[in-house]
Formats: sequence, C-alpha cells, structure tokens
Amino acid sequence: QVQLVESGGDLVQAGGSLRLSCAASGSIASINAMGWYRQAPGKQRELVASVTRGGSTNYADSVKGRFTISRDNAKNTVFLQMNSLKPEDTAVYYCNAYILPARTLRWADYWGQGTQVTVSS
Repeated sequence: QVQLVESGGDLVQAGGSLRLSCAASGSIASINAMGWYRQAPGKQRELVASVTRGGSTNYADSVKGRFTISRDNAKNTVFLQMNSLKPEDTAVYYCNAYILPARTLRWADYWGQGTQVTVSS
C-alpha cells in the first residue's frame, strides 16, 4: 500500500524558517510530479509548489523567493524549505504525489495526512 508521510511542521515566529519533508513508501513503480498544498482555516486548499521528476518547479506567487521545493528521486522524498515565514503562511500543509503503484500499474494521486505550520507574529 502506497503512503505519503509528512514531517517538519511546527510553531515558528515570523521571519523564521522550517523544512518540511514527505516520504513515499510502499510498492512504487514510479513517481511523476510531487508537490505541496496548504489549507488555512476557512479557505480552499491551494498549491504551494510542485516539482517534476526532472526537476522543473512551479510556485504560487505568494511564496516565490521564500520557499524552495526539491526532491530526492532515489528516496522517493520531496522537501519544502520555507524561509522568511509570515503569519499568512499558517496552514495545514499536505504532500501530494502522482504515483504508479507496482501492484496496480495505474497512475493515481496520493495525499499525505497533513502537517501543521503555525507562524506567530
């Protein structure tokens, strides 16, 4: 069974930094795009950043220049380095990956359970 497990969420002061990690586990044949989404209370889930298997990245305008997404294909892991955090970055952050499980050989979207990031002013 394929799973995504996130870690790294925490309470941090404005201007601080955090690094989120997300590891995909299970019987995996391949992983295409990986990314991070976030959902603040009362708001819709939004894309924060994504990275293709080849390393091409995409960022929400609100995080450009502050956040950096990267991945380790050998370890099926994606990271989100968050610098210069602002109170408006407070949200539950979800990992997402488009995965080809070895058992089903059908591409599908997978989600992590979410990790809380709270930025105090």
